[in-house]
Amino acid sequence: MGESLYEYWERFKRLCASCPHHQISEQLLLQYFYEGLNIMDRIMIDAASGGALGDMTPASARGMIEKMASNSQQFNMRSDAIVGRGVHDAGAPESTEHKKLESKIDALTTLVSQLATSQKSVALVKVCGIYTSINHPTDACPSL
Repeated sequence: MGESLYEYWERFKRLCASCPHHQISEQLLLQYFYEGLNIMDRIMIDAASGGALGDMTPASARGMIEKMASNSQQFNMRSDAIVGRGVHDAGAPESTEHKKLESKIDALTTLVSQLATSQKSVALVKVCGIYTSINHPTDACPSL
């Protein structure tokens, strides 16, 4: 959805408050909250909780999430995040990004071809291990 941890947490709290007699345990609500997080926020919460949010008491888990959410709002952690684009947002094949990528791929293909060609043309020269000479290999050394 692209919302920050703070926005998601606030929306979650509003939903819980809108139906106070839902009969769903706090632990289960927090599990639902966790399952709806994006992967980066899950990683942050896992790290902050010592690896398993479910091992914390609901009150301490809620407090930790509240603190993390307010910090993410305070420091605006999502402002520089890359927003994922859908299939329809990718743009036409003629887009400048597409052309840049194509030219980079072409350049890499050319470079790999040149490298492969130059490696074929370089002959391995056997050097004499005794005289360190390229005039003859070690197995044909006259001193043997």
